[in-house]
Amino acid sequence: MTFTPTGRLRAAINLGNPILAHPQGEGGAGGVSVDLAREFARRLGVELDLVVVDTAGKSVDAVENERADIGFFAIDPARGADIAFTAPYVLIEGSYLVRADSPIRANEDVDQAAHRVVVGKGSAYDLFLTRSLREAQIVRASSSPAVVPTFLEQGADVAAGVRQQLEADARGQAGLRLLDGRFMVIRQAMGVPKSRGEQAAAVLAAFVEEMKASGFVADALARHGIEGASVAPPG
Repeated sequence: MTFTPTGRLRAAINLGNPILAHPQGEGGAGGVSVDLAREFARRLGVELDLVVVDTAGKSVDAVENERADIGFFAIDPARGADIAFTAPYVLIEGSYLVRADSPIRANEDVDQAAHRVVVGKGSAYDLFLTRSLREAQIVRASSSPAVVPTFLEQGADVAAGVRQQLEADARGQAGLRLLDGRFMVIRQAMGVPKSRGEQAAAVLAAFVEEMKASGFVADALARHGIEGASVAPPG
């Protein structure tokens, strides 16, 4: 079993999910996922290299193609055929945002043929809504942070994404509102290439369970001021 064929732990960090990671310094990152990667590297006794990307799809690609040794992902059946996922460590709500004067009042009103719904390309929301929306048209923005700008520029009807990201965008732009409730719960997990073997996957899975049980994940969420995300139950 080896997590570090290069002698260093390479962790893919997706800046497209502001709950888990944020830019820091020149090309760096901080956040809950970075804290977990740093702790895992410490336990392995190796140095940590961050492979910083801006979309979930790029993070999946980095781990699948072994340019990174571990990554942080929303669990979805359509993603990561070559990645062994742990149980989730954090649960995140997916929500809809509309214009203040929109006739759309509830999540159930979204799936109509006249509606265009903007999502981040390759995100968990994209994968989920591609399966679940039957009538509405999906418009794919380049990344999750680009969803609301794309929604506004294209005059679309709905923006879909991380509730906290949408809330922040709504505060900075007049005339927007979030729909009550959520349309999905995203299960955020760690993952390792399946080519590393079952033992590597088991070690990473045990690490995640310990990080939840010990309070490490809860402390990281609090330390980074993250609201609206919760520690996942034991796997």
